[in-house]
Amino acid sequence: MCNDDDKRLIDPVRMSGIDAAADASGIDVRALMERAGRAVAASALKHYPGAVRYAVLCGTGNNGGDGFVAALALREAGAKVSVYLFGDSARLKGAARQAYENLRRDEVDPGCLPLVEFIPQDGEVVIDAIFGAGLSRDVPPDVSAVIHAVTQAKTPVIAVDLPSGLCGRRGIVLGTAFKAAHTVTFVAKKPGHVLMPGRELCGCLEVFDIGIPRRIVDAHCAPLWENHPGLWENWLTSDDVETHKFKRGHLTVFSGPSHSTGAARMTAIAGLRAGAGIVTVAAPQEAMSVLAATMTAVMVTPMESEAALSGWLADKRHATFVIGPGFGDLSRLRAFVSLLRGCALVLDADGITAFKDEPETLFAYFAEEDRSRILTPHEGEFARLFPSIHADRGMGKIEKALAAAKASHAVIIYKGADTVVAAPDGRATVNTNAPASLATAGSGDVLAGICGGLLARQVPAFEAAAAAVWLHGKAAQRIGAGLTAEDLASAVCPSVHHGSATGTH
Repeated sequence: MCNDDDKRLIDPVRMSGIDAAADASGIDVRALMERAGRAVAASALKHYPGAVRYAVLCGTGNNGGDGFVAALALREAGAKVSVYLFGDSARLKGAARQAYENLRRDEVDPGCLPLVEFIPQDGEVVIDAIFGAGLSRDVPPDVSAVIHAVTQAKTPVIAVDLPSGLCGRRGIVLGTAFKAAHTVTFVAKKPGHVLMPGRELCGCLEVFDIGIPRRIVDAHCAPLWENHPGLWENWLTSDDVETHKFKRGHLTVFSGPSHSTGAARMTAIAGLRAGAGIVTVAAPQEAMSVLAATMTAVMVTPMESEAALSGWLADKRHATFVIGPGFGDLSRLRAFVSLLRGCALVLDADGITAFKDEPETLFAYFAEEDRSRILTPHEGEFARLFPSIHADRGMGKIEKALAAAKASHAVIIYKGADTVVAAPDGRATVNTNAPASLATAGSGDVLAGICGGLLARQVPAFEAAAAAVWLHGKAAQRIGAGLTAEDLASAVCPSVHHGSATGTH
């Protein structure tokens, strides 16, 4: 089931199913194409009213049909338009064929010229309607040459649905791709609009409703969204007046030795600020003096052995844990995770690396009991823990995250500029509000702490992970350029509406 129309993501295969279902229901496909093409023309006139010429580059599919409609609408508005076609016009079918014929009957310029004859001119705007979101192969050489010429000339580009050369499913460049100033898409965003590097190639994105009924869209879309508070903010509502620290949950964060306590300290502070009622750092005895001297609101306790952890677990209030940041001793870490298999757990950093040679052991632990677990791999850690999934070049980041979640029986936070959160039940979301300043040492430790703090508050794992990455980005926005992980940990706030910064989505 989908919610929040403006945040749903629909991959090209499902979009094709929506188009087919609309056609089968009796909806006039030509009318849909007419609305789409006129939306493109309206965008062109809005953003570039003084263009010397609009060069409309069309393919032989429905994307090209949208381009033909846009060209005719621009001519009707009095603009100078030239149309270039990639491919044989004999391949045009259905609504695209009709749009092509309508354009030919109204020709005031030479007809559709071959794409290879296009040469960018000063003062013109390119409307890219060559390929749509369904492109799955590298662009042909003739199209690649045009893309390079337009890029070199710095000609503004308005892309129809998706810049040609960009995979709508994976967000990757297929050989080469236009860098659009504006992209006009229809019904909903596609994964390629929000995954990197696609997000940077789409420019300003406009989504137009062309009249496909919601019942048809809902019947075909997957539980996939751009991350936004509507997915999880109900779980972050204020506590009851009659609450207390244990009701808000006790989070335990494990630390490494005295020379590497910084990661655990930032994780603990972030967990406390994310709303956990109590946070304790559990550490080797030799690290206790460092932790006691540097922590105030966070408690500390010595813990070096499995027996000590077993004793800690005897208190059922100790139910949520973060392990990995700065831990160091991978053998002891694996032993601790074995004991934590029945708890809510965030596994980060060393916690992921510890199982790189025996991932099935970890996954078997998680399969035993249904508990809230979150894994937070960056690209390198993902490759180590899920080597076969990572190596599959046919899968996009969303598909890889979903496959990893299913294999591990845990929610996956596949980190990056386009962090993907995926659950074993098939839900996924792509985060888009993280600024580049988050690429700094210790940032991931803070994210793990936010996840742990939310799990301690009994937020379900998928919602906790999605909220954590969004709040992580929000905190970074508030700080601005030059942030450090220490700044970030102190800026965490489990409130969607705190401060004035807004997400980039």
